[in-house]
Amino acid sequence: MESYIALLRAVNVGGTGKMPMADLKAICQELGFERVQTYLASGNVVFRSGLSEDEVKTVLNARLLAYAGKPVITLIRTAGEMADVVRRNPFAEQAGNRTAALFVDEPLAADILDHVVGQKSEKLMLGVREIFIFYGEGMADSRLRIRGAESGTVRNMNTVAALAKLASAP
Repeated sequence: MESYIALLRAVNVGGTGKMPMADLKAICQELGFERVQTYLASGNVVFRSGLSEDEVKTVLNARLLAYAGKPVITLIRTAGEMADVVRRNPFAEQAGNRTAALFVDEPLAADILDHVVGQKSEKLMLGVREIFIFYGEGMADSRLRIRGAESGTVRNMNTVAALAKLASAP
């Protein structure tokens, strides 16, 4: 059994994609996932499954489509991958609520940061399947857009660390 974290994009943020976390938890339990826990009300769920990452994503996306009536972008990470994101955070000395990881499905092109628009005081570093971002002046006023990462989802590093801890719990 592997511990996974599912990150749903645009759930309960900005008035789009409303999904009670109790419903998300129930969906995961119906799929046979074990030790299901949601974290915050923004589409974060931790669970254990004997399925592969691709299989988890396939069954979860199909069930979410049936629930929402439209596709829900879902990114899956193992507990080990999420802990590695925490370890590799190049902005670890900065406040966790001003640093974030933008998670994507596939490994990133080496030149993806050449296609950033709207950058002001933000600092960016390329990860494996994530881009680390330090929002110098804060996330709320940022106009940062990263072409090629539109289907990703952002979590601040406080959330990333909490999810990694939940997923690694015995």
